[in-house]
Amino acid sequence: TEGCAVFHCRDCWAVLGDSLHLCAQEEHCGLGFLVCFKVTNDVTWEDSLLIGLEGALLGCAYNALCCRLCGLIVGFILYSASRDLAYLRGFFCFFKDSILCYVLKKQIIVEASKVNFPAVTLKE
Repeated sequence: TEGCAVFHCRDCWAVLGDSLHLCAQEEHCGLGFLVCFKVTNDVTWEDSLLIGLEGALLGCAYNALCCRLCGLIVGFILYSASRDLAYLRGFFCFFKDSILCYVLKKQIIVEASKVNFPAVTLKE
């Protein structure tokens, strides 16, 4: 339980996922996100694809991840991407600035951008 945390929606505190299903932490072009292979039923995604027109998702096709309870966009699922992001296709990517983390061992709520999880990466 040392690095275990529960991921919550920043707006309504719905439980979105947890660090047991975390498979990467990424920083790409100023965008920080947590990559999970599983989320809770409080996460939905849009059927229609969006195309990134600027920033880290420029030129990528993706489905927006939303909180089922309040509708906040909390991340994305990449459908097609440039070579440097292709390894993330099909995973649930939470924007760090859209979620809060409840750290189990310390019993505190922390900004996702301030939590250091054990190093994992999908690039290898």
